[in-house]
Amino acid sequence: MSASVKVQRSVMHAIIQHGYGSPKRLRLEEVEAPVVGDDGVLVRVHAASVNPVDRHLMRGQPYLVHLTDGLLGPKVTIRGVDLAGRVEAVGVDVTQFQPGDAVFGHRRAAFAEYVCGTEANFAPLPEGLTFEQAAAIPVAGYTALQGLRDKGQLQPGQRVLINGASGGVGTFAVQIAKALGAEVTGVCSARNVDLVQSIGADHVIDYSQQDFTRAGRQYDLILDAVGNRSLHSLRRILHPTGTLVVVGAPKGRWIRPLMPMAKAAVMARFTRQRLMPLIAQHKKEDLLTLKELVEAGKVKPVIDRIYPLRDVPEAVRYLEAGHARGKVVIAI
Repeated sequence: MSASVKVQRSVMHAIIQHGYGSPKRLRLEEVEAPVVGDDGVLVRVHAASVNPVDRHLMRGQPYLVHLTDGLLGPKVTIRGVDLAGRVEAVGVDVTQFQPGDAVFGHRRAAFAEYVCGTEANFAPLPEGLTFEQAAAIPVAGYTALQGLRDKGQLQPGQRVLINGASGGVGTFAVQIAKALGAEVTGVCSARNVDLVQSIGADHVIDYSQQDFTRAGRQYDLILDAVGNRSLHSLRRILHPTGTLVVVGAPKGRWIRPLMPMAKAAVMARFTRQRLMPLIAQHKKEDLLTLKELVEAGKVKPVIDRIYPLRDVPEAVRYLEAGHARGKVVIAI
């Protein structure tokens, strides 16, 4: 297929962001469809999912986002980074995929009918999953995987605590930690206790009834996917040579969202405890690992709600409210 192949339709529907701001800035519009280059893989998107990064890029907060994504407005005006769908066309240099293949992956501008990336952006759809389930995996899945396996260096038999166990990253973290042989404690609200138990947590703490940082139990590894507890309080329940992986961040316009990771990086110089900030990176090999875990029955995406493409603004509002159980998915 030539380098200038275009999707049959000259235009497509996509969620366009008109400047930084609230979900009101997101509009469903017709835009030009992508063009496939020599190394390109064009995917007809069947589903996408919403992530905190979509909120940060939408609002341009913290304001440091403006330095990388556009001073006055976003350089990439189509939101979304997670997707699943079918390959529509490929460039002449592509060897791993062909038209008709079902795939999932990570690529900016995912809230659209078509996305064009490279082979590195996609992996074969896990067997037995719907497009909606597969679209829920990438960012949350590899964040949990990298936090536990890479930063946390999790070993079988270790005690692991997941703060935010019912959220997007948290639901994957509970299951991945169990798959790696850990004894898992999940922290969540009362309404999510049954959910966290159902995905494999050995112990569940309702934070409204008990302050888990004063429960007297120590953990070899803590993955903080919320960012609502002080570094001091988390270190109190961390083994003297244990590891704290900081993933979540509080809301804020300036540096407040960055403070938990910054404090961890500084304090790590003065303690035997390993304090590890994590900014997850897209890696195709991690997508393939997650695919294997799903197909082995060790991990299953948890989906809270599914919205149509036109309702992406409402889906982002729901995620911003902070009460999502697992992932929020967009059906396209």
